[in-house]
Amino acid sequence: MSRLLLDRVLAGVPHGETPLRHVRELPERSAAFADWPSWVPSDLRTALARCGVERPWTHQVAAATHAREGRHVVIATGTASGKSLAYQLPVLSALSENRRATALYLSPTKALGADQLRSVRDLDVEDVRPASYDGDTPMPERDWVRAHARWVFTNPDMLHRGILPAHARWASFFRRLTHVVVDECHGYRGVFGSHVALLLRRLRRVAAKYGADPVFVLASATVSEPAASASRLSGVPCVAVTEDASPRGARTVALWEPPLLPELSGENGAPVRRSAGAETARIMTDLVVEGARTLAFVRSRRGAELTALSARHALSEVDPSLPARVAAYRAGFLPEERRALEKSLADGTLLGVASTNALELGVDIAGLDAVVVAGYPGTLASFWQQAGRAGRAGDGALVVFVAQDNPLDTYLVHNPAAMLDKPVEATVIDPANPYVLAPQLACAAMELPLTEKCLAAFGGQTAKRVVEDLTKDGVLRKRPTGWFWTSRERPHASVDIRGSGGEQVAVVEADSGRMLGTVDPGAAFTTVHPGAVYLHQGTSYVVDDLDLETGLAMVHREDPEWSTSPREQVDITVLSVEEQSRHNGVTVNLGEVAVTSHVVAYLRKLPSGQVLDQVPLDLPEQTLHTRAVWYTLTDDLLADAGLTKHEIPGALHAAEHAAIGLLPLFATCDRWDIGGVSTALHPDTGEPTVFVHDGHPGGAGFADRAHAALIPWLTATRDAIAACECPAGCPSCVQSPKCGNGNEPLHKDGAIRVLATVLDTIATSAPKSKAS
Repeated sequence: MSRLLLDRVLAGVPHGETPLRHVRELPERSAAFADWPSWVPSDLRTALARCGVERPWTHQVAAATHAREGRHVVIATGTASGKSLAYQLPVLSALSENRRATALYLSPTKALGADQLRSVRDLDVEDVRPASYDGDTPMPERDWVRAHARWVFTNPDMLHRGILPAHARWASFFRRLTHVVVDECHGYRGVFGSHVALLLRRLRRVAAKYGADPVFVLASATVSEPAASASRLSGVPCVAVTEDASPRGARTVALWEPPLLPELSGENGAPVRRSAGAETARIMTDLVVEGARTLAFVRSRRGAELTALSARHALSEVDPSLPARVAAYRAGFLPEERRALEKSLADGTLLGVASTNALELGVDIAGLDAVVVAGYPGTLASFWQQAGRAGRAGDGALVVFVAQDNPLDTYLVHNPAAMLDKPVEATVIDPANPYVLAPQLACAAMELPLTEKCLAAFGGQTAKRVVEDLTKDGVLRKRPTGWFWTSRERPHASVDIRGSGGEQVAVVEADSGRMLGTVDPGAAFTTVHPGAVYLHQGTSYVVDDLDLETGLAMVHREDPEWSTSPREQVDITVLSVEEQSRHNGVTVNLGEVAVTSHVVAYLRKLPSGQVLDQVPLDLPEQTLHTRAVWYTLTDDLLADAGLTKHEIPGALHAAEHAAIGLLPLFATCDRWDIGGVSTALHPDTGEPTVFVHDGHPGGAGFADRAHAALIPWLTATRDAIAACECPAGCPSCVQSPKCGNGNEPLHKDGAIRVLATVLDTIATSAPKSKAS
């Protein structure tokens, strides 16, 4: 079936121009079953059998038994491996045996939480009373949930803002808390993961106040070092269950590189490939025509909208009934829109859905025939999670990875082992990040006074130093029994655990006052600046005004022929150097920096890539204090590499772009999580310098990973540029869609020489290290 679908998709490709770069057949896997544990109540077994679960798989029983016996456990197995049952067994058994016991479920997305709540309700176990408590829960229902629900389904955001600050109102629930389920825990990484790690420590502290010591059950896609990752996240020692005993249908994985469009040229005359979104829309169109239920993962909200819009347009020329069976799904939709789309996808009303990663985690969509992944999703774990959406219930399926026109995707389709044979990453979190730790400790102190003993769970001496700084600033007050919160106002509302920089910006249609969706404040200047084209459910709007004080972007409906892309100026200042190694003219550094960015204009572009004009903007600067890795070279080394003074800025700029593009192979990050700056003479270093920095306040661990993997990272970067067939630089090697300078200047050959010089110099010299 999967190979037939691939042949159908290839049928329209001209002979000799195949976009296929590699095809891998993944064999099917048979199931390994276990007997029901004796402690599982008979009525629960009956309920599970009624829902189609006759016998459990061995990994489900192994994880459930650990939790039953009081051990904190993480189950790290593939998509559709029945991880839900692994925590449902111990939790529902405990709730059945002790009619006063309670449990808490946490998921990173509302969609996943709603889906898991539905599955528990379908079991209809007597007196469990499962209920949702999140931002979509109507206010009148919240009192009932607090008073009566025994298994509460929520997310970290509501735990942080609505439950822990009001823990006294939840005293009865906490007093009887036996289990905490943390679903899809591999999704908690970077700044968000660091916040959630401290949030779980706050949760355990509040539970302990009421006499509870709940067992943590974590579920994850296959990750590296699952026990260590889960332990860092939860703050408790976890055992891992990793042997996947679930059945899996055969899958065909195709790596696909869109063709060049010889009639078009992009910025600075660079060759242009057909976009991954357009190629994905074409593939999805062919699959929908064949009746194949298809889910396409697209990298951006706008991309998901455009992909669905393009597929609907193409399908309208084939069969007037088919466009209505294709839709977009993304964060920022209103709750009722999301629920309706999830239902239509699950029951087969929709044949094709273009989604952001909002549908990556856990929502049970049975019977998908194909998944198309448009662009590398940032980590191998995410790729396999998305790919695993296909072929659920043991059926065969097709997975197509469509490369975006950037260095990383191009590298992967030409080096399939880097994607298909490489172990998945460990998650990266840094709970000691002061930008995370300080606000979390302030929230903890408001909930319960901080003591020397409890600070150990928050980082020991590091936490104590942060508490002392908060005390000096008057945020906390030291008393003999601990540190106390000083204000009447709760700090929780001002602490953004998702690292987006504050409250969401609401996008509102000016004529009707209707709210269309929301945008992260950190992305507001680049996505909803005045004049920006904003897409919602396939309809175009143009932004009239952006007011960050009120959190409003006012738009009007308009369908211009162009799209918009921002242009920004970026400067970087070195604040401190933590690690430094010198290598006869090359110096490698890791430390703290301040990045100042200023969106100064936007381009209006036609779909062909042609630039119509550049429109100036008057927006304030933004400054980000974060971590970076950077290297410097002497002018003599660059001269020896044959680079003239005129060529050096473009060579460094191209090397910076490509290095950012390849870093997700070596750090658990996304290209949009990181940034960079390059200059032929930086005032703080006095030399030509290339910086790559984290895109989050205080850093998220990505620059540290880059520093640790410097040689393989820069080697892959050099090789990727050298392997590109373009003459002078293109999006597949050194051009960047993020570039605020319009990809000028760029010197492809110079970038290869810069990177070769750095690598050769380091390889042939003994480092002289310094830390400060």
